[in-house]
Amino acid sequence: MVLNPVLRAVVAAADDVPPLTPDGDEARRWAEDELSKPAYDIAEPTPFDRIARAVGDFIASLFDPQVSGGWGSVLAIVATVAVVVVIVTAFVVWGVPRVSRRAAARPPMLFGEAEHRSAAALRAAAAERAQASDWEAAIVLRFRALARGCFERGVVDPPPGATVHGFARAAARVFPALGARLEEAAAAFDDVRYLRRPGTAELYRLVTGVDDDLAVAHPLAEVPA
Repeated sequence: MVLNPVLRAVVAAADDVPPLTPDGDEARRWAEDELSKPAYDIAEPTPFDRIARAVGDFIASLFDPQVSGGWGSVLAIVATVAVVVVIVTAFVVWGVPRVSRRAAARPPMLFGEAEHRSAAALRAAAAERAQASDWEAAIVLRFRALARGCFERGVVDPPPGATVHGFARAAARVFPALGARLEEAAAAFDDVRYLRRPGTAELYRLVTGVDDDLAVAHPLAEVPA
C-alpha cells in the first residue's frame, strides 16, 4: 500500500508519541523523573520539622498511660518535679536576679545630658578647666561631680529628669546644714549653663567648697518626707 506524503507524516508523528499505558519499568522511571523536580522539595520536612516532631512525640509518650504498662504518667510527673527542683535550687543558690550594686544601676543621664564619668573623674576635669580659666565649664563639671558623688554614696538618688534645684532640695533634706549653700551652687550652675552668664573664680570656689564639705558630711539617719 502506498501512502501519500500527508498520511506518512501523521504515521511518523504517532510513532514518536509515548504509549498511554507504560509498562512497569517505564512507569517507575516516569515517577522518579517527576518527583525529582524542585517543586516537590517544598513538601519534604526540614531537619527542624523532624526534630520538633521527635520532641513532641517524646513529650506525648510521657503522658501516654499505655507506655510501659502505665508508667508514662509517672515519668511525666517525675520529669516535671525534676524541672521544678532545678529552678528552686537555682533561686536558692543565686537568689532572685537583681542589681547588687547601686553603681551598676547608675543612670547615664545627669541633668538632662549623658554623663558616664565618676565623681573623681568629673572633679579632675573641672580642675583642668579651672587651670585654663574656663570658669563656665569648670563650674558645670564641679557641680556634676557634686551630684555624682552623692549618688555614688547612696545618699541622694535624683530621678533622671531632675533639675539642679530639684537635686539641691533633695540633698538639703539629707544634709540640712548645707541646704542654703547647695541652693547657691545650683544657682551658679544655672547661671553659667542655661542663662549664659559668665563664670568667675569666686563661683567656682563656691561650688568647690560645697562639694568638698558635702563629701565629708554625715547624712541624716532618717530623711524627713
